Formats: sequence, structure tokens, C-alpha cells
Amino acid sequence: MKKTHESFHALLRCATRTAGTVAGAIALAAAITTLPTAAQAQDKVLRVVPHSNLAILDPIWTTQYMVRNHGYMIYDTLFGTDEKSQIRPQMVDTWDESPDKRLWTFKLRKGLSFHDGAPVTGEDVVASISRWGKRDAMGQKLMTFVQSMDSPAPDTFRIFLREPCGFVLEALGKPSSNVPFIMPRRVADTPADKQIDDYTGSGPYVFKREDYKPGDKAVYLKNAKYVPRNEPPSGTAGGKRVYVDRVEWNLALRDAQQQVNALSRGEIDIIEQPAFESYAALKADPNVEIVNNNPLGFQYMLRFNHLHPPFDKPKVKQAAMMALSQDAFLRAQVGVPELFHTCPSMFTCNTPYASTKGSDFQNQGKGNLKKAQALLAESGYGGEPIVIMKPTDLAAITKLPDVAALLLRQAGFKVDLQSMDWNTLVSRRAKKDVPAQGGWNIFMTSWVSPDIWNPLSNAAIGAGGDKAWFGWASEPEIEKLRDEFARETDNAKKKALAEQIQAKAFEYGTHAPLGEYTNPAAVRKGTIKGLVTGPGNFYWNIQKQ
Repeated sequence: MKKTHESFHALLRCATRTAGTVAGAIALAAAITTLPTAAQAQDKVLRVVPHSNLAILDPIWTTQYMVRNHGYMIYDTLFGTDEKSQIRPQMVDTWDESPDKRLWTFKLRKGLSFHDGAPVTGEDVVASISRWGKRDAMGQKLMTFVQSMDSPAPDTFRIFLREPCGFVLEALGKPSSNVPFIMPRRVADTPADKQIDDYTGSGPYVFKREDYKPGDKAVYLKNAKYVPRNEPPSGTAGGKRVYVDRVEWNLALRDAQQQVNALSRGEIDIIEQPAFESYAALKADPNVEIVNNNPLGFQYMLRFNHLHPPFDKPKVKQAAMMALSQDAFLRAQVGVPELFHTCPSMFTCNTPYASTKGSDFQNQGKGNLKKAQALLAESGYGGEPIVIMKPTDLAAITKLPDVAALLLRQAGFKVDLQSMDWNTLVSRRAKKDVPAQGGWNIFMTSWVSPDIWNPLSNAAIGAGGDKAWFGWASEPEIEKLRDEFARETDNAKKKALAEQIQAKAFEYGTHAPLGEYTNPAAVRKGTIKGLVTGPGNFYWNIQKQ
């Protein structure tokens, strides 16, 4: 503050010397209007290096986690999922269901308003759920049970079901992509296949759109009018209290060593997901603390495009899956033994629906090149080039495509490995063009545990054709079993159904699980505290000393 006052008085003296002139008046006005106020000089700014670039701003249009994290900054949700995986109310105050379990009535809590000052209403909620239900795998399944929705009062909305189902609250409290964020009706009325261009939310931060530059930075300001819940924060539930005035995402700092250096020097406060090779240096730095704020971690996945040859044939997909050794992927990509483990299940290991059912043919994720070669010879593969998309700027997965290309070539596939940035990949994977004309055959990604731990939330399991997740799997038997799972309330029967679904998914070849890992955050020791445990990177409850 001393330097600020000295600068001000120097400019004031300069302006005073030319007093009585137009130039003097202008100089004085400029001095007053351009200098930071005392409040601005004291703002607490949280400086973060996120795990990727932010180029898409619609969290319903894509499952990309950067966009999900952006969504949690500026939007709120009806329900949240706490760190024990329990559904808790968030924007909702009270709710009840009719005796026949077909009518659900929800009342919003008081004090909810959008950033433009308009109150959040039931009509906003209905429009938001409708749009989300057209894009999200779990939302799509929920909407097959929904007969209608309405808002009989400004603070109330209702869901009428054709028949009872057992996952209404689980769907509305879904903690990760796609999250059913609540938007103003005028925004939520945007067609589901078109990206929104209005980023008005009701969440704990306001997006400073004029400062947003893809590949450079994104800025969020504290929403002073936000009314948090009274409960302690837990996962995506509880009170979202903000203790900083501004959050800046540094989108330009992509070099792993430069990130480590910037954190050590105090130029940044948090690295969301450090490169795995950086952990040794970070652990040795006395200024740095490693925080595992997502202990259940992630699962790697290889996704096929089912529309075009050769992966329109299940046997070709099985040959490819047989070639894939999880251990090879994990050692190459993660490399830190305590941060990874193999997992033959399509549902997160060490969760209720985890199973080895159906994975025997691919040696439970261990792979077998000789058997892969034999399967491929029997499959009718015509030698088509396999277009594998490789992201160059997402440290957590950038080595996976190289391993896939090596293993698939050894199995007998002809591979075309194409490099691009992650946001180009995200846009390209939505295209249904043939691979030779800008389409694709394979991409790899990772999912946080809640996104894949049951047959309804796991987007890659969905096999509804054109409505399915990128890759557009189409297998009616899988969808029939998912419908049965959605109706079932008995846990033992749900477990049995999940095993049947997984076995069928392996047989059809929806995707290949590639193992699981954790990627702890790195923060300034003694400066940053309060990171929330959950499936994403959340910026409420964080205090900066």
C-alpha cells in the first residue's frame, strides 16, 4: 500500500504543476481512475494451474472435466454427493414422493438467485433438467421414465414418472460429467446439440468473461450474493463458502518443470494434477505439500468408434482388447507404483459393482498378443488404418496413445497415430465422419470413479446408438439390462444385473478399461489449506494465508 500511495502523490504533484490547464485536469483524472483502490490492492487471489486448457464453456455439451470444473465455479446443483457417496440436498430445501413413487415434488431453498439478480425458479430447473437429460448418459436413462415435469409455484418443481425408478436422487445429485447444473431458463432452452453463449449461473463464483482467453487464462470473481448451505463442505455437497476474492486459472503454463518452478517460487498456489514425473521433485520441495483430494482416483479407458470399420465388428474389437496390457499403459503413463493398480472391471474397483465378469477373454486386462493376433486373423479385419487420436497437452494421458499404437501394431493392426491438442480431440470425437475424412477410430481418456461405478452413470457402457456417448455403441441387449437395473431396488439383484451388463459390454466391445490411478494436487505449504475431497477440483472452502 505504501508504494501505491507514493505513486498516487507523485502523479498528483505532476497534475498540480499543470493546474489550470486542460492537460492538468486530464492527468489528475487519469491518476485517480487508473490506480487500484485499497480494496483491490488487498484482494486475495488464488492462482491455479489446471490440468488442461479451457476452450469449451458448456458443461452439458461435453463430458470434458475442465468444463465440468468450470461449471462448478459458476453454477449450482439441486443435490450433491458427499465424500462418502451419499446424496445430500444442495439447492433443494425439501422434497417428497407420492405413495406410488411416481410423483416427486421438490421445493427450492430460499435465497437462490442468478448472477444477474433474477431469482432461481422451478421453471429454470425444469428447463435445465430437460437439456441435461438429452446429453448425459444417466440423464437420458432417467428421461425414459419421465412422463412430464412442471413448476406449480416459483419455488417448486415436480417430476411425474411413467413408472417408479430407483435412481431419481442419484441422477439429480450426479457429481461428475455431465453434472445437472442449473441455468436460467433462457440459457437452458438452448438446443442440446448447440453450445450455450450465456454463462450466467447462481454458483459461488462469477465468470469474468471479458478476461477469458483460451490457452491463456480464465478468471472467476467471488459471488458476494451467494448463500451457502450451513453444513460443512463434503464432496459436491455442503456449504460452498468462498474465502478468496478471485481465482485465476493459468491456462498457458503447460510445461511440467515450469509448473514445479512456479509453485516453488510462490508464483502460483496450486497445481491441480502435476505430471507424474514431477512428484519426486515436488515431494522434496519444503515449500510444497502433496494433497490427495481424490483418493478413489481415476480409471483409464480406450474408446472405440462403433460406426465405422473395422470396429463395427465385435470380433475386431475383442482382438484389439486382447492386445492391451493394463500394466504396460500404467507403467508408461504413471510410472509411480504407489499411484496405480490394474483393474479388470469396467466399474471402479473397490466399489459395490466392481467385478471380473466377462474380462476373462482378455486375460483380465493383462492382454495376450498371440491370442490377439489369432483373433484378428479370424475377425475379417481388412487392413484399414486405425486412426488413434493423441492429445499433446494433457499430461495425465498423453503417453497412452503411444502404448496403444505399439501394442495394436504388434497384434497386426495398421495404425495412424495423429497428434492434436486435447480440445481439438474433444471437438473431433463428436464428429461421425469416416476416419479418412476427419473422423476417428480410437481415443483414450480417464474417468473419475463416480462417473463409471454403476451401469447408469458409466457413459461408455451406454449402447443406445445415436444417443450414446461418443463412439455411439449400439447394442439393444445392454440397454434392456440397463433398464432392468434402473427399475431394480434390491441391491443383490442390482449387483447381478451389473455383472450381466459388464459381461455383455466386454462381448460387444464397448470400450477397454486400462487400469486405475490417483493424481494428487500440489499446493503451497503453509499458504493453502481447505481443499475439498471429491471427484473434481473445487475452489470453495480454500483459504489462502
